[in-house]
Amino acid sequence: MRRFVIAVDVGTASVRAGLFDSDGYMKARSVHPLDLARASARRGEYASQNIWQAVATTVRAVRAEAKTDVTDIAAIAFGATCSLVFQPAEAAPASLSRPGFDTIAWFDHRASSEAFECTATGHDLLSHIGDVMSPEMQIPKLMWARRNRPDLLSKGGNVFDLADFLTFRATGSARRSISTLASKWTYRPETPSGWASDFLKTVGLKDLPERDGLDRPPLAVGSPAGTLTAQAACDLGLDQTVIVAPGMVDAYAGALGVLPPPEPGKPSPLALIGGTSSCLVGQSAVPCHGKSLWGPFFSALYDGAYLVEAGQSATGGLLNHLLEASSAGGTASEALHDRVIARIAALRATEGDSFAAGIDILPDFHGNRSPFADPAMTGMIAGLTLDRSFDGLCRLYFRALVAIALGLKQVINVMAEAGLATDTLFLAGGHARNPLLREIYPDVTGRKLVLAREKDAVLLGSAINAASAAGLHPGLKAAAAAMQASEMTVTPDPVRSRLYERDMQRLLILQACQAQLRTI
Repeated sequence: MRRFVIAVDVGTASVRAGLFDSDGYMKARSVHPLDLARASARRGEYASQNIWQAVATTVRAVRAEAKTDVTDIAAIAFGATCSLVFQPAEAAPASLSRPGFDTIAWFDHRASSEAFECTATGHDLLSHIGDVMSPEMQIPKLMWARRNRPDLLSKGGNVFDLADFLTFRATGSARRSISTLASKWTYRPETPSGWASDFLKTVGLKDLPERDGLDRPPLAVGSPAGTLTAQAACDLGLDQTVIVAPGMVDAYAGALGVLPPPEPGKPSPLALIGGTSSCLVGQSAVPCHGKSLWGPFFSALYDGAYLVEAGQSATGGLLNHLLEASSAGGTASEALHDRVIARIAALRATEGDSFAAGIDILPDFHGNRSPFADPAMTGMIAGLTLDRSFDGLCRLYFRALVAIALGLKQVINVMAEAGLATDTLFLAGGHARNPLLREIYPDVTGRKLVLAREKDAVLLGSAINAASAAGLHPGLKAAAAAMQASEMTVTPDPVRSRLYERDMQRLLILQACQAQLRTI
């Protein structure tokens, strides 16, 4: 009997794969790095072939580690960042700034002016993306391509969200997932046609819905997208009987790994998926709108429910940046993070609440996604000295953690104003492995923090998607109920929470200061 599933998560810097049983226990895990070309701090590109090879490497590795036979694998599912893959009609791969690099990274802001143009249309659909189009969404990037690289959108070619591209490589079918289309492509599944043709015409993309796969209704999460092609089965070391689930936005896979389906009349907890960036995901039985909130997206996770997303563009990425920018730091490896965290614990034990006092950070080093929806915002640090020591780096790192949590509190407040108030956060992603964040998040936000049994909840969410598609459980909700599990809950410390109230006042001053500086 086929009783295992494989989950794949393509992140910013690496691919992870996990092999799970139908109860949600991960039996094996593998990680492989990605080649990322960065022409500048605001541009990034991948090679889709390199991504697929990394996927194949990790999938083969987890099956080998778990010592499972090919005939034990029921299904596979992919979660990925919202990067944009160009597939030309000709056999040769498309190339952006480097040969073979055919994928614009999710964090790439080259289409900022196009995003501004979208916002300036004032179209009704903007109310479903927080009233402001982000350059991290796909429509502005497609506008940029049409104007600057029309060859990338040649007739007969195609363009995919990365999660959909992986499903396409696996099955040969270009049909898309509702998870990606509803959230990043302005597709509205609750409307008769899905696409806002007048908006697409205004921004020069009226032919977009005619492309293969975009001309059909998207697939629901937890449904089968097809089975592996002979080539994909060969690449992945599996067989053609393996079912492929529709791809998912990585943050939504993380939400699926921890969030139960919403219940009418009951407040839904929020999922905080923290990695290079942070996404806060909530659900509701009714649509909820708010400035800087992405959504409501109908059926983007659970069928019939509305999903709302907010976030911070650089959180783990900010921590990595601080480590690598300091002469006392180095490559932002897991070992270096652990070393800094351990030293912070020792310094706090000695210095108490005065540790790192006087340093204040505005964490928007890559723009502000929420609550201001302003990609032009930048980071600020107040209180710097000539200290270049390792301990000085530790103080900056700690205050960056606090700043990230303060920004998160602002995001939570915006979601509450939109009707998504909660006293509980489910933490998923790499941040769940940081003991300082597990302490600081509840203390700063005043919310309980629930940690899942499975620390890699993004992989678990894709495993739930795969298990549902394979029929190992009778539907997505049943699969989630069987495979999700919580391990512990962290409650806010009232004494520390009061101390952080002063830090919030200082953050507000920094935000006001930057706003004033930008007017001069």
